[in-house]
Amino acid sequence: MGARRPPLQADCDTQSLTDSVMDYPVENGRTYHRYHEGAYIYPNDEQEIDRLDMQHHMFKMAMDGKLFRVPLQDPKHILDIGTGSGIWPIEMSALFPNTEIIGTDLSPIQPTEVPPNVHFLIDDATEEEWLWNKNYFDFIHTGHMSGAMPSFKRVLRQAFKHLKPGAYMECHELDPKPKCDDNTMPPENRDGGYSAFAMHDWVDLNVRSGRDADPPRQFRIAHRLAQWMKDIGFVDVEQRLSKIPTNTWPEDEKLRTIGAWSENNWLDALSGWSYKPFLALGWSKPEIEVFLVDTSDNRSPNIGLLTPWGDAEISHHAKNRKAAMRKLIPSACDKPKTAIGQHML
Repeated sequence: MGARRPPLQADCDTQSLTDSVMDYPVENGRTYHRYHEGAYIYPNDEQEIDRLDMQHHMFKMAMDGKLFRVPLQDPKHILDIGTGSGIWPIEMSALFPNTEIIGTDLSPIQPTEVPPNVHFLIDDATEEEWLWNKNYFDFIHTGHMSGAMPSFKRVLRQAFKHLKPGAYMECHELDPKPKCDDNTMPPENRDGGYSAFAMHDWVDLNVRSGRDADPPRQFRIAHRLAQWMKDIGFVDVEQRLSKIPTNTWPEDEKLRTIGAWSENNWLDALSGWSYKPFLALGWSKPEIEVFLVDTSDNRSPNIGLLTPWGDAEISHHAKNRKAAMRKLIPSACDKPKTAIGQHML
C-alpha cells in the first residue's frame, strides 16, 4: 500500500504538518496521536494500522464485498471521517476515479502513495467549524466511532450541514455488547458485581469509564444512530442489523470465515481498547492484564456470540429534508446495524 508517512496536503487551509504532530506520545508500549492530544484514546501505531485494515476486510466480507450501500450517482465530493489507515478512501477511488475523496483523522498515519483523487487531512470532526462550505459533499461516510468522541450526534449534525440537498451519509458501527441467539451465553450479573462471562464486564467497564471521563465519551452508539439522524433532520433513514460472529462457531462457511477474522480483530484490539479506559478507572496494569486474559478466554467457540454490525436483518426507512444517507454498523461482537439517512429540501 506504500510507505506510511504524513498525509497528502489538499488545497484548503489545513493544519500544517510539523515534527511535533508526528512526535507521537508513547504509553503502555503503544503510540497515540499528538494533534489534539488525548481526544482519541486508542493507539495509532503499526499494530493498530494493520488491525484497522483487517477490520475493514472483515466488514467488507459481511457486506458481500461492498464499500457502501447508498445509491451514489456521479458524486463530486466524498468525505470519510475518522479514516484511520485510509483504506476505505483508497478503495473507493477505484470506483470513482473522477471524484474528490477526502479522508480526515487526528493521526497522519495514512499512506502517501495514493490515487491522485484521494487526499488525507489532519482534522478534528468535533470542531465547530469545518474546512468546507455548507452543502459541499455528495456522500459522507463514517465507520467504527464507538468511544472516539464526546458527542457523535454533534458530528452527525455537522455532517448534515455540509451535505448537499439529496446527498447521503452512511455510518457503520458495531455494538460491542455481546449478544447470542442460541442461549449459550452466560447471563450478566445484575447485582453490580462481576459476571461469569468477562466480556459483559469489559463492555460495562468501558461504558463506565467513558461516562466518567471529562468530557464524557460515548462507548456504545450503534443502537442510537438511526434516532439521532431522524432528530437532526435526515430522511429515509434506514437501519440495518447484521450479525458478526465473534469466532468460528458458525457452521455456515461464510459466517465461519467472518468469525475467524472477527476473533483476530478482537484479540489484536483488546489491549489497545482497554488500557486507557481501565487506567482511568483506577486499575493497575497487572489487574488489567489479568482481566484481559479472562476476557479473551471467554470467547469460547462453544458460545454462539454475535456482534451487532450494520448490514441487514431488520430495516426501516425515513427521509431527510436536507440530508444525507447514513449507515450504522454495530461492533464486532454482536449484530451490525446500518442507518441511512437522506437529505432533501
